Amino acid sequence: MSETITITLPDGSSRQMPQGSTPYDVAAAIGPGLAKAAIAARVDGELVDLTRPFSGDAALALVTSRDEAEALELARHDFAHVLAEAVQALWPGTQITFGPATDDGFYYDVMAPASREPFGMDDLPAIEEKMREIIRADKPLRREVWTRQALIDKWSAEGESFKAEWAAELPEGEELTVYWSGSDWLDMCRGPHLPSTGKLDPQAFKLMRVAGAYWRGDQKNAQLTRIYGTGWLNKKQLDAHLTRLEEAAKRDHRRLGGEMDLFHLQAEAHGSVFWHPKGFRIWRELEAYMRRAIDNAGYREVKTPQIMDARQWEQSGHWGKYRANMFVVPDEVPNTEDEGPVISNDAQWMAMKPMNCPAHVLIFRQGIKSYRDLPLRIYENGCCHRNEPHGALHGLMRVRQFTQDDAHIFCREDQIVSEVQDFCKLADRIYKDFGFTYSIKLALRPDMRFGSDEQWDQAEGELRDAVVRAGLATEEYGWEELPGEGAFYAPKLEWHLTDAIGRTWQVGTIQSDRVLPERLDASYIGEDGEKHRPVMLHRAIFGSYERFIGILIEHFAGRLPAWLAPVQAVVATIVSDADGYAEEVAAQLAAAGIRVETDLRNEKINYKVREHSLQKVPHLLVVGKREAEEGTVAVRILGAEHQKVMPLAEAIAMLKLEATPPDLRA
Repeated sequence: MSETITITLPDGSSRQMPQGSTPYDVAAAIGPGLAKAAIAARVDGELVDLTRPFSGDAALALVTSRDEAEALELARHDFAHVLAEAVQALWPGTQITFGPATDDGFYYDVMAPASREPFGMDDLPAIEEKMREIIRADKPLRREVWTRQALIDKWSAEGESFKAEWAAELPEGEELTVYWSGSDWLDMCRGPHLPSTGKLDPQAFKLMRVAGAYWRGDQKNAQLTRIYGTGWLNKKQLDAHLTRLEEAAKRDHRRLGGEMDLFHLQAEAHGSVFWHPKGFRIWRELEAYMRRAIDNAGYREVKTPQIMDARQWEQSGHWGKYRANMFVVPDEVPNTEDEGPVISNDAQWMAMKPMNCPAHVLIFRQGIKSYRDLPLRIYENGCCHRNEPHGALHGLMRVRQFTQDDAHIFCREDQIVSEVQDFCKLADRIYKDFGFTYSIKLALRPDMRFGSDEQWDQAEGELRDAVVRAGLATEEYGWEELPGEGAFYAPKLEWHLTDAIGRTWQVGTIQSDRVLPERLDASYIGEDGEKHRPVMLHRAIFGSYERFIGILIEHFAGRLPAWLAPVQAVVATIVSDADGYAEEVAAQLAAAGIRVETDLRNEKINYKVREHSLQKVPHLLVVGKREAEEGTVAVRILGAEHQKVMPLAEAIAMLKLEATPPDLRA
């Protein structure tokens, strides 16, 4: 057996190292600076601890804090472990469960000892201070392999019933690892970890909140406390994140929706929105805008049923793969007697549609279709229902009832790429009309899917080719491929919008699908006189009206463009002598198509200005005796410090231009 191993570096060079060497040893051999900077390693592509010995010849890439995505994942994982250690150090007898990294931080689920109440917000400062103490101690993080029984024995002896239960279910043959923090605390974990707690910045994390959580997510199990934190590589990153959170709180669509009287939600209709007149005006403007866009793009609008027989959903494949998210409805007259079950066990089942696709196939199947009829673009503002868990609901962003700007393009094989290209152009124009930049991702086949590998190869290739031909598969558009993220029936292109404070929102999609037309027996007569299957392109641009409106509210912080604003102008009086003129001004604005209100209340003008600013009204037209005599108005634009006096006709022309939707401007 050779006494050395060959380690190949990313630049193609190699080093001979003694048996038992670690990635850290390679870093130290290259130079002390790299040894100090290294925090982990990729060995043959696998992320591992810096001190884990090589098992033989290997390809090595050292990870430093410059590899930000990997460094953040490691740091957040370690913050979670330090959190658990701190809680147990402060309150012996605390049981720990699990604590993963999240998109912006970490959490850990714990159970307080019987001697005290569940942990709360008041406990967080003490936990933070103890975490900093552990980090400053620079405790080595050391990996060990244990047997399953040793884990069970340890956790049982220490009263860690949750850990013991989990350990008992681990497979016998699997390599089971623990990580020591120094020599006095350990946790069961796959790793990897940083070399020591001192690699964390003690000023780069903050505990944010606590919440209830159930063991294994099952409400029948014991209730735990979930402690959430945010963690970063340095204090500058943390401060920037906290500033973003503060700005996001100011823009929260739920708060602004109430302040602006747009909508509300209540328990009597979990996950469904009560739209107020002002909020529904935004909806109507979006709907009108989208109808103009799809009419010009050659779509035909349809309307399909809300409820269909379960057998239809079985045939489409949704019943087997999506039933947990569907609202099912018995097809029978309910019992009206005081006693006995409301519904019998003999009812046939129907389901409220969670999506529009099968219904659109049924429309396509009406009548014989020729190859000359394709592409056929069917569009629907389709109201759908999905049985989302109560805890997952979030304002307009995640609801149970929503309306999609949904369309399906039935086309021939030779039309796919050009249709996807056209959709890319349409989506680009629409997102730019709303002031968004975006990136495009290709979501590839998931593990659970219909269709053959050959079909998926073809479908993924067509979407990829269309984006390349459209000139969007570039770094400028954030082009990226996402393994495993496609729908069960098709790969998809995703549009991720970037808002005013840098957050991204996945909104538009287009999916190339050969499975559903096959399952639902859709066909057309080809040029050869034979039956052929159409390809079905599923596509949306807003995604859902509810969520898109929520994104718009937060993107613009409630200050919607004038063409979308529920009220585009308010005419406010300084003195009651100007009431008649204010009414005249409002009448002329309304005649010009501007959504206008008057404010004739006996209040000071500064009060009126402040109130309408909070309502995010784009234009306030102030009039008094002088304006009435001269036929002018003093225009205050939302957010501007000063007003501008101008003739009424000029003000109307300016407001009319701003109130015109972008697609209708010359």
